[in-house]
Amino acid sequence: MLHQFELFNGSLEEISSSKQLITTLNAHSFNTLKKDAAFHEALQASNILLPDGISVVLAAHLLQGKKIKKIAGDDLFRYEMQRTQSIGGKCFFLGSSETTLNLIKERAQKEFPGLQVYCYSPPYKPQFTEEDNLAMIDAVNKVEPDVLFVGMTAPKQEKWAFAHYEQLKAGHICCIGAVFDFYAGTVQRAPAWMISVGMEWFYRLIREPRRMWRRYLIGNTLFVSEILKEKFRTPVKPRLSTLQSETVKTEQD
Repeated sequence: MLHQFELFNGSLEEISSSKQLITTLNAHSFNTLKKDAAFHEALQASNILLPDGISVVLAAHLLQGKKIKKIAGDDLFRYEMQRTQSIGGKCFFLGSSETTLNLIKERAQKEFPGLQVYCYSPPYKPQFTEEDNLAMIDAVNKVEPDVLFVGMTAPKQEKWAFAHYEQLKAGHICCIGAVFDFYAGTVQRAPAWMISVGMEWFYRLIREPRRMWRRYLIGNTLFVSEILKEKFRTPVKPRLSTLQSETVKTEQD
């Protein structure tokens, strides 16, 4: 199934400044999309799909012989903040709580003083009403940001951004989930050395074992199993009846 997705294999600077839906793919989201058709469609329709996880990078190399570089949601976030500040632009944070958004805004105004920062906290519920959706879209469109960060956790954020893509007046629409908490400081990210050797998942596991054990211990095992099946799956041989019909057709031609 991984071969169905075109993973981004370049530098973030190469991405056009025009309207783009930018999402990420990791082992957890791969496992999720197998059971969620709307999520599968959202990722497949993205303009840019980033390989956010060493497991996805290794899988792409195993299945397709591609050497791609991991680009995490946090990498995308840092790049977009710098890019948008360089043009004196506007960024918009959609998602999370008012408390987290206030922490984000406070930090961003210190680190990126030339950047205009806007936020909106949607209601915390499994599914938004049409009224909720219109309020969120209206809040974004009043600003028309150069970059819209959507942080509602996967797969909710990707499905929402894809469903309302045409209605949103924004430049880059980036689904970055946990980055909201990382930047606000409410959740600590792994040390740089662990990130560089592909062990960020292990850091999150030992920090939050109750919440993350199923995702990483079971989820990673399922991901590896699926990739190996895809790698060594025996090609389906055409049935004899099919071969005979094709032979007859050739002779008639």
